[in-house]
Amino acid sequence: MWLPSAMLFAVPDRCVLFVHAHPDDETLSTGGAIARYAADPAVRCVVVTCTLGEEGEVIPPALRELAPDRADQLGGYRIGELAGALSALGSPEHHYLGGTGRWRDSGMGHGEGTRAVALPTLHPRALSRPDSFAEQVAQLRAVVDDVRPDVLVSYADDGGYGHPDHVRAHELTHAVADGRRVFHAVRSRSLLDAGVAALGAHPFRTPGPDELPTVPDDVVTTRLDVAPYRAQLVAAMRAHATQVAVADGAYAMSNDVAQPYLDIEEYELATPGPAPADDLLA
Repeated sequence: MWLPSAMLFAVPDRCVLFVHAHPDDETLSTGGAIARYAADPAVRCVVVTCTLGEEGEVIPPALRELAPDRADQLGGYRIGELAGALSALGSPEHHYLGGTGRWRDSGMGHGEGTRAVALPTLHPRALSRPDSFAEQVAQLRAVVDDVRPDVLVSYADDGGYGHPDHVRAHELTHAVADGRRVFHAVRSRSLLDAGVAALGAHPFRTPGPDELPTVPDDVVTTRLDVAPYRAQLVAAMRAHATQVAVADGAYAMSNDVAQPYLDIEEYELATPGPAPADDLLA
C-alpha cells in the first residue's frame, strides 16, 4: 500500500512522560491517559517504572509462593505482568529507573483505612532510602534528557495514599521537571462517590465512607475522557493478576475493597500556568 512520504517518516513532535513506583500503578492511576497518548502518532508516550513491586501482596492462591517472605520471586514475575499491561495499553515506550531491578519496592505498613505508612527498616536497594535520592535523580534525568518530555505525570506529594515509593516518585518527578508542566494523578471525592453509588453486582466488599483515598473536587484541574479505552484498561488490569482482581462490576486490590471503573481520569496541574481542561498536552 502506498503511503505519502510524510506519513512514512512522521516523527512525534510532543512527549509525555509518566513516572510510576511499581508495576500496576501505570494502569490504575493513568492507564487511560497512557492508552490515549500511545495511540497518537504525534505523541511520544513514555513510562518509567521505579521498582519491580517485589513487596506486593499476592491475590491468587496459586501464586502466593512468589511472595517476598517465601520464594521472593514476585518482582521477576511482575516484569511479565507489566509487559502484558503495557501491550494492552498500546505499547508505550518503557524504562525501569536505573535498569531492571536496580531499585526494590520499599514495602509499606498499614495505617488508617487504606493509608500506607513507611516501614522502620528498609532493604539496601529500597527505592525510598534517603541516601539513594541523588543517584535516582541522575537516572531519571538521563531519561528526561533522552526523551525531552513536554509534560511529566506522577503522584501528589503524599503519593496518593502515603506509600513511600509513590512519595519518592513524586519527589523525583519534580526534581527533574526543570520548568516543564507536571501533573498529579488524583481522584475527586464526587467522582468516586458517584462511581461507588453506581456499582453493579460484584464479589468484593463495598467501600465505606472515606475508605478510598480522594482529593477535594477543587484540586482537580484536568479531566480526561477515558471511556473509549475501557476495554484496554480492563485488559491491562487483568494482566496484573497478582495485584488486581477483576470482575464485571468492579475491581479490587488485595484488601478486597471494590473500586468502580471510571470513565474519567482526573489530574491536578502542579506547576504554574493555565490548566488545560481535557488534554495533558494542550
